Amino acid sequence: MTSHSQPSVLWQRRSTRRYNPFLGFFSDYHLGLFVGLSLFYSLEVVLGNKTLKKMVSANVSGDLSSEMEVDAFRRLFPLRYHERFLLDSIRPDARPLGRARDTSLALGAVASADGSALAKIGCTTMLAAVKMEVMTPPKESPDEGSIAIEFYMPPICSPLVRPGRPAEEAPVVSKQLSDTILSSGMINLKELSLVSGKAAWMAYLDIYCLDADGSLFDAALLAAVAAFSHLRIPVVSLNEEGRVVVVSEENEEGKSEKEPVNKGKRKLTLSSLPFSLTCILHKNYILADPTAEEESIMETLVTVVLDSSGQLVSLYKPGGPVLAYASAVQDCIALTRQRVKELKSILNEAISDMEVD
Repeated sequence: MTSHSQPSVLWQRRSTRRYNPFLGFFSDYHLGLFVGLSLFYSLEVVLGNKTLKKMVSANVSGDLSSEMEVDAFRRLFPLRYHERFLLDSIRPDARPLGRARDTSLALGAVASADGSALAKIGCTTMLAAVKMEVMTPPKESPDEGSIAIEFYMPPICSPLVRPGRPAEEAPVVSKQLSDTILSSGMINLKELSLVSGKAAWMAYLDIYCLDADGSLFDAALLAAVAAFSHLRIPVVSLNEEGRVVVVSEENEEGKSEKEPVNKGKRKLTLSSLPFSLTCILHKNYILADPTAEEESIMETLVTVVLDSSGQLVSLYKPGGPVLAYASAVQDCIALTRQRVKELKSILNEAISDMEVD
């Protein structure tokens, strides 16, 4: 009896596992899940566009079950879900393909900084702060100051960023920001000089991503430009040892023993402000200012940077399966020119509001 009962138990255990030439062995649970997904996919293919239209119409009427169906369709087939909207030249958030998300700026967000700004594009949020420190300029450029830029992505900004592990995008965005700000000529480094060969300003720009929902570089660059627009360079003077020191606010009224090097706080003269727009190339479509979801499923990105006069500063395309033909690049540049006008108006309005306050 014992010798016959063991094969029976073994057969029963094996009977709960199926074999598929593509999937190998899998359990009844996985079989049911696979069949369910296959049926869902088959129904979606057969019904075609009617499936999504019925789901959307039911969602509008407040049917909870249909809303769950739409959400399931979006999670299982995200690319097909978005492509259904692209057929009507619209996106799931009701934006036309070439329109950027709502954008806002607030200057002076960090009271302890010499210049700061909070920029928001859609849900993507960036906080930028500038801190000025006196340094000894290098021998190669004794009459110039320096700029150091760091971009941070703390775990709070995205569930994809894990504590203890630096985000892969952070150093890439930092390098892009440094290259863009320096190559655009926005800041004249000679204006940061205090005493030739002895003292100059070092501007430390730190940008923190508070919410990462796509177009990180666009929001970070906008925050950086706004922070430098809000910057007030501190008053400095020579101490008894001949060193340049920052004058505290209590001593700004001429109480220091020696004449200040610069009389009163001053703004930095900015020219050729750079603004950017990131676009997605997908088949024959161009989507401006993509969300994080759109970036994850349509991987070909093109970022165009123009200055305030409309001149091309840089064009960045980090790979992707779609080729950037000349016509597509020209369309991206045209969209960026429109976006630059919007961002200039938003920045000027923020500066005016700050001056009134």
